[in-house]
This record gives sequence, C-alpha cells and structure tokens, in this order.
Amino acid sequence: MILNTTASPGTIETTMRDLGVRLAKVRLSRNLTQARLAQEAGASLPSIKRLEAGRNSSLDTLLRVLRALNLGDRILDILPNPDVRPVERVQHEGHERRRARTRTEAPKATDWAWGEEDEQ
Repeated sequence: MILNTTASPGTIETTMRDLGVRLAKVRLSRNLTQARLAQEAGASLPSIKRLEAGRNSSLDTLLRVLRALNLGDRILDILPNPDVRPVERVQHEGHERRRARTRTEAPKATDWAWGEEDEQ
C-alpha cells in the first residue's frame, strides 16, 4: 500500500495542532495541570507539552493521555469495525482475510492470438 504523501500541505500538521488544542481544553476542563496529567498518564512533562503543542509525539503517549482523561475507549471509534459480515464469511467459506494481496495481471504465455497468423 502506498500512502499519499502529496496530500495538501499542512494537513497532518493542522490535525496534530487541532488534536493538541482539544487535548489541552479537555485537560483544563478537568482542572488538571500538565504536570498532574503527565503523572497520571505515566508520561513525561515535555511529552505532554509536545502533544498539546501539536508537535510530533508517540502513539504511546497519546494513548496514555487519553486513558488518563478517561477517553481511552473512544480512540477506536475513529475506525470502522473490521468484523466480517456474515455474507462475506459465507463467500469466503468461513475464513477471514489475514493478509492483503497486490493485484497483478496474469502474465501472457505468448503474444500470439487467434486470427493473427501470418498469411504468406
């Protein structure tokens, strides 16, 4: 799978900044200091500051902060449930997909085709 790295510039940075602002607002609405949140999340204070500033942070830090803010279960809501529907299970004979496969065209055995004989 090739990721689209040529998306409109600033999209990821804007999302990170918006996420940081929202996390800071939730923290403040719960009357927590950054230091207290860091302690409850088991993260460092600089990590919390980086996250709230919208700068690069680890997924581990984000999940710890969400859990400390009692929002840890909400992170999975951003992705659709991957459970296979019963119709798909029947089509796949009871097996669920475990890996993706690239689509490739079958190689041609020869370049010959019907009606292309040389008429000499």
